[in-house]
Amino acid sequence: MAKVIVIGGGLGGLPTAYELRHLLPKEHQVILICDRPQFTFIPGLIRVALNLNELENIQLDLVKLTKRYGIEWILGKVTAFDPETKQITIDEKQIVDYDHVAIAPGASFAFDAVPGLGPEGGYTHSVCSPNHALEARTAWLKFLENPGHLVVGAMAGVSCFGPAYEFLLMAEWELRRRGLRDKVSITFVTPEPYLGHLGLDGLSNSRELTETLVRKRGIEIATNAEIISVDAQTIALADGRKIPFEYAMILPAFRGVKFIEKVPKLGNKKGFIPVLPTYEHPQFSSVYALGVSVALPETKQDCGLGLPKTGQMTEAMGLAVTHNIGVSLGAIADNLKTPTLEAICFAEFGDTGIIYVAAPVLPDAKTGKRRYAYALQGRWVNWAKAAFEKYFLLKMKLGWGLPWFEILGLQILFGLSLLKNCDSISE
Repeated sequence: MAKVIVIGGGLGGLPTAYELRHLLPKEHQVILICDRPQFTFIPGLIRVALNLNELENIQLDLVKLTKRYGIEWILGKVTAFDPETKQITIDEKQIVDYDHVAIAPGASFAFDAVPGLGPEGGYTHSVCSPNHALEARTAWLKFLENPGHLVVGAMAGVSCFGPAYEFLLMAEWELRRRGLRDKVSITFVTPEPYLGHLGLDGLSNSRELTETLVRKRGIEIATNAEIISVDAQTIALADGRKIPFEYAMILPAFRGVKFIEKVPKLGNKKGFIPVLPTYEHPQFSSVYALGVSVALPETKQDCGLGLPKTGQMTEAMGLAVTHNIGVSLGAIADNLKTPTLEAICFAEFGDTGIIYVAAPVLPDAKTGKRRYAYALQGRWVNWAKAAFEKYFLLKMKLGWGLPWFEILGLQILFGLSLLKNCDSISE
C-alpha cells in the first residue's frame, strides 16, 4: 500500500486528489493537506471584490467533499518538508509520511518587494485570496460613495495579468452602470511592453483588441512601468512619475510558499520547484509539483515578466502528475506523460470579453513559434466564463477531476490537447 499526499486544496490540488482517487486502487491512501477548510474558485474573486457576487457562492466545503469521495483530509499548514526521509510536518507538530507527494499549495505574495504595496500594512488592494477580495470589496463600496482617482495594475514580476485587466474593465463598466464614470479618472499601470502582452507575446489580435478596448474606455495607460513605492495617496514609478489614487488594486508578483524555501535544493531562488518533463523533481524522486509552484522560464523584459500559469495549465499538470504516479505504482501500464501547456483564458470585461489562446504557452525552443496563438472578443466570452465557473464548481461537488468529455471538448472547440508522451525524462 502506498501513501500519496497532495499539498493544497485549490484549483490544482483538489482535482489532482480526485484524479488520484479515481486512478489508484483502494488499497492506496490519498491524503489532501490544506490550510483552509474551503475550496475557493479563485477566478471568481474579482466579482466578489466588485460586489457582484458573494464569496460563499464560489466556495465549497472540503471536509464534506473529501469524506464523500474517500480522500483523507488534514487541515493545517505545512511547516516543514523533508524529501530525504519522506516526511511532512504540519503546524510544527503533526508528522505525516508519504511515498509520493504532489505539491500544489499555490503561491505567497511578494507585497514586501514594494514599500506600501498590499492590503496588509500597505495602501493597495488585491484579488488573490478570499480575505483580500473581501477587504477590496469593503474599500470599493466606500470608494463608490466618494469616487476619485482609480489605479489598477501589476507590479514587476507578475506572471498572470488577466485579473488586472478584468478588474480594470469590469470596474470601469460598473462605474458607467452606476452613473459615476465621469467622476473617476482611471489609470492602468503594467510592466508589459504593450497592452495584451500578458507575459506571452505573439498572440495574434491580442494587442489590437486589448489596446482598442482600453483606450475606448478613456483609460490612461502606463506600460513598461515599474512600481517602486506606494504611499496613502500616490503610486511612484521608476521613471519618476507619481500617480494619485483614492482606490488602487495592484497585483503582486508570486513567490513559492515558505516551506519550499526552507528545503535546500527543493526550489529556486523564488521558491518555485524545478521539474522534469514528468513534473517530478530532478533530485528528489517521488516529489512532484504542479500549478503556481512550478518553475517555468521568465520573459526577458526590462521590468521582468513571469510566464502565466493558467487554471487549465494547472489542471493539465495535475493530470500528468496523477498519470505518472499511477505508472510508478503499477496502477496503469502506459508511457509517462507531460503536459502540453496549451492555455486558454476567458477574460470578462463588463459588457464584453476577450478569449486568449496560446498553444502552447512556451514557444518551440528552435523556431520560437507556437502552433497557434490568438485572441477573440465578444459578449459570448462572458457567457462562456460564467458557464465554466458553474461547471467547475459542479464537477468539484461531484468529485470529478478532468473528465474525458472536458478533455474532448477542449480538443474539438479549441484544438487544445492536455498531455503528450515523454520522449525523454532527462531533458
